[in-house]
Amino acid sequence: MKIAIAQINTLVGNIKANRDKILDYMVKARQDQDIDLIVFPELVLTGYPPEDLLLRPGLARQVSEAMEYLTARSSDTGIILGYPDRQPEGLYNACDYIRNGNTVLTYRKQYLPNYGVFDEARYFIPGTGPGLVHIQGIPTAISICEDIWSDAYAEQLRDVDAGMVINLNASPYHFGKLDERRELLKRRARETGKAMVYVNMVGGQDELVFDGGSMVVDAGGETILQAPQYEEGLYCLDIDYEGDRIAFPSPLLIEPDLSQEESIYRCLILGIQDYARKNGFHGAVIGLSGGIDSALTLCLAADALGSDVVEALLMPSRYTSDMSMEDSIELSGDLGVHYDVIPIEKPFDAFLEALAPVFGDRPVDVTEENIQARCRGILLMAVSNKMGKLVLATGNKSELSVGYATLYGDMAGGFAPLKDLSKTMVTRLCEWRNQQTAVIPRRIIERPPSAELAPDQKDEDSLPPYDILDPVLERYIELDQSPGEIIEAGYDRETVLKVTRMVDRNEYKRRQAAPGIKISKRAFGRDRRYPITSGYREE
Repeated sequence: MKIAIAQINTLVGNIKANRDKILDYMVKARQDQDIDLIVFPELVLTGYPPEDLLLRPGLARQVSEAMEYLTARSSDTGIILGYPDRQPEGLYNACDYIRNGNTVLTYRKQYLPNYGVFDEARYFIPGTGPGLVHIQGIPTAISICEDIWSDAYAEQLRDVDAGMVINLNASPYHFGKLDERRELLKRRARETGKAMVYVNMVGGQDELVFDGGSMVVDAGGETILQAPQYEEGLYCLDIDYEGDRIAFPSPLLIEPDLSQEESIYRCLILGIQDYARKNGFHGAVIGLSGGIDSALTLCLAADALGSDVVEALLMPSRYTSDMSMEDSIELSGDLGVHYDVIPIEKPFDAFLEALAPVFGDRPVDVTEENIQARCRGILLMAVSNKMGKLVLATGNKSELSVGYATLYGDMAGGFAPLKDLSKTMVTRLCEWRNQQTAVIPRRIIERPPSAELAPDQKDEDSLPPYDILDPVLERYIELDQSPGEIIEAGYDRETVLKVTRMVDRNEYKRRQAAPGIKISKRAFGRDRRYPITSGYREE
């Protein structure tokens, strides 16, 4: 038997476009590859996650019509594809195996994830029993995503007569996720004595990026196929069924693993591309400050969308150094990005003049710093409105964690690519990008970080050094360690209490922040949901 893994990128809610893409891949598999079976990802027909679209009666009607359309156009090339299955008793996360105009089997996901970014229990009810079917004479178990992570499902597999397991997925990226999947599949293969065919989605959807990396593991746990990450494609392999064992003639494609920096960078690229493309933006605009965050954001935007549709705004104030301007202009030139210089001194003065009767003789403080940032936010959003370009906010996770950002100022924007990147990782990605082509001036990477909103300002005037701050934030936010546990790990008590309290009291800012790409195991947004108003304290 010859199987094709269809690792494709769909648009949530666009049932007709997704249906047509599925049909295109079906036709391609039949005509070009002489395929016996083509397997698509989880909920491929709706895209993932469809969220409350699943509650719309119209969606159920469109899904039903699309499934009828695809089934009628099926042939002796079998197709397995995921969709939401509305039944009188409720909604299932399901997949159909269809062939020659008929539905041979419907399998309904048994184990529904309800943690992190997943809330499937809100929408679906669980199915029961393994999906067993003979495909070209090979007894096969069909499953969907979380099923394969469940020990209870693994117990089911041990007892069923099947030579292989086909697992449909919509598995989003985070650090190390590819290794986690591969190790799981190897373990399940050895536990059950069955080959594993793992099919994953690819593409960006709001805060999530599905990285592909579909793979096949034989019954002994050896990787037979590993598809590329971040790329659509049809990946084919031959399977022999000898006696009661699955055999593969030879490994066909083993895509090498990417370094962590390249994997993250490509995740960000795909996330930006799909957010802009799927939401109808024709380019991006970025406030370029001369700092490392905006430099990385500009590189990402140019690499993702093309330098010709990216615009940089340089918005100097009385506190902006010559170095910042020089480095920003050099970076824009090296990337081939158009830039405009719009000083904010006049609008800043106008705001101060308008507010003078209210402020009276109160001393200058952070208020004036925030007004400068908000002047820049207004200019960026004006260019976005006029040009139809997406404003990419440049804040990183370290800053957003502790509130070192201005609401309606530097937080203004439609999308925040660095939202889940620590300052430390921002630096690592800049170094990696420069290894490809040296475009970021060394001074940007090496100079002490500064918001340049006050004379001689440095980030470390308000925050611990990032090599201390970032590990504390990782422990508190991503590992859920208490302040006491972090202190016991060797961190200064006063620093830990200061940082964790800053995290807690700035939830109101993060709730209003632009969406950004999930990179870590615990991102802000749908991954970490804390109340804004809370009296909870922990030491």
